[in-house]
Amino acid sequence: MTTSKINMNNLENVLESLNSKSLKVCIVGIGRIGLPTALSFAKSGLKTVGVDINENLIKTINSGNFPLKDEPGYDKIFDQVIKTELFSVTTKIEDAVPNSDLIVLSLPTPMDENNIPDYSALRNVATQLSTLLSPNSLVIVESTIEPGFIEDEMVSIISNSDKLIIEKNFFIGVCPENANPGEILHDFTSLPRLVGGINTNIAKIIQLIYNFVFSVELVEMPNCKTANAVKLTTNVFRDINIAFVSELSLMFEKLGIDTNVVLEAAKKKYNFQVHYPGAGVGGPCLPINSYQLLNTAKRIGSNLSIIESSRKINENMPEHVLKLTLDSFVDNKKSIENSNILILGISYKPNVKDIQLTPAEIIIKKLQKLGVNIHIYDPYFISSDVFGIRTEQNLENIISNVDAAIIVTGHEEFKNLDISIFNKMKSPILIDTRGIIDPTSAKNNNLIFRGLGRG
Repeated sequence: MTTSKINMNNLENVLESLNSKSLKVCIVGIGRIGLPTALSFAKSGLKTVGVDINENLIKTINSGNFPLKDEPGYDKIFDQVIKTELFSVTTKIEDAVPNSDLIVLSLPTPMDENNIPDYSALRNVATQLSTLLSPNSLVIVESTIEPGFIEDEMVSIISNSDKLIIEKNFFIGVCPENANPGEILHDFTSLPRLVGGINTNIAKIIQLIYNFVFSVELVEMPNCKTANAVKLTTNVFRDINIAFVSELSLMFEKLGIDTNVVLEAAKKKYNFQVHYPGAGVGGPCLPINSYQLLNTAKRIGSNLSIIESSRKINENMPEHVLKLTLDSFVDNKKSIENSNILILGISYKPNVKDIQLTPAEIIIKKLQKLGVNIHIYDPYFISSDVFGIRTEQNLENIISNVDAAIIVTGHEEFKNLDISIFNKMKSPILIDTRGIIDPTSAKNNNLIFRGLGRG
């Protein structure tokens, strides 16, 4: 074991190391959040090494190519810290961790096919840290985890020998990531963050470090589990409210009420926070965060019926998109079997290249079971193989060869489309799940139109 030169439990030592920029940082997991985090640490002048098991990602970075093209601003930071040699990457955690004072974990916490949170990446790295960590090092977990995971599991995995004893010669805390994909630079430099430590002193040291790197408001929590509880609460709040509005939109459809009109008026009330309905809720956060809380509730014998109901509503929205599509084909007196349908947008959210848990995949599979030939156009996935389908190079080339189009993702490009382009389809069938198309314009263009929640 390499002995850490800095005692990460000593506030004065840490402050001195920040001012002299001698603090050595290791970021384990350099994906969507981890890479911008590593670049932020390097930009502050701290020597930073990124570790990841993805060999292709490491090769891409080492060749000087910034992999997150949809994260504005970080390309310039990337070029800067590579040039100054403040940032490097490796697949060898055994080389990076022993020579670092601060180890930040930005690892994925997905869920399995039974919707059980999967912490295997964190557990595996914690096992490696138990032999690799230098005495007096500080571990900060940014990954989104259930309340109590640090105290109940991480600490015991790392300190499974006499070499490392928590609060004596290794220290741990959390600073849950708080960033929206596609807007990470903005969020990292403006949004408050939560801090929790194994004790009060460590919480203050984490605040010191993150203020040096990010200069945002840091909210100190009494412990790690409270910080993680706050993170999950804010995200699950969104999941629940999207479900609420989505369920209302199904009723408004039957009543002939436009949900968009309702929401535009409702948000004028001072205490109403607007959420929008859609084809479903995807991504690496909201669905998983809800199941993290549900898993915690199951483990300790609590009941979270509102979260459970919300998940069912959001998971059923792709089925409603299928219903709208079938209804429009009936209206056109056309069989959906052997038809050609264009899916517009496969990202789970607008303006990012990310298909994690995207509702588009569910919609595509449901349509394929009905014998539909699926075509995909997404400006972030040009001429790519996704879900076993080769995506289109542009919209113009495919639009005249399809019978219908379904807007699944509200990319900016789709918001700027001239609605007349849909008249080029073989059948004028358009399904809008994101409230982009004005129903009156659709009618004036003689389209068979179905808008989710548009009455």
